[in-house]
Amino acid sequence: MAGKKKWSELNRRGKWRVLVLGTAQLALQFVVLKDLSERHESEVRGPKSAWVAGSFVNFIGPLAYLVAGRVKK
Repeated sequence: MAGKKKWSELNRRGKWRVLVLGTAQLALQFVVLKDLSERHESEVRGPKSAWVAGSFVNFIGPLAYLVAGRVKK
């Protein structure tokens, strides 16, 4: 099992993957936080503060909110 690598130890493909996945995570989190700020509490399943905190869990948090956290109108 490989240990953690420093940025300087990554090859070009590895750096590209980190940048793409990091950008995707930030985009998902931005969408979720924007949606939560504009949605009324009655349109969210559970407390909004819990969804905000959950949005910081890589990929799983934002995707969980987008799939299950919003009440259908």
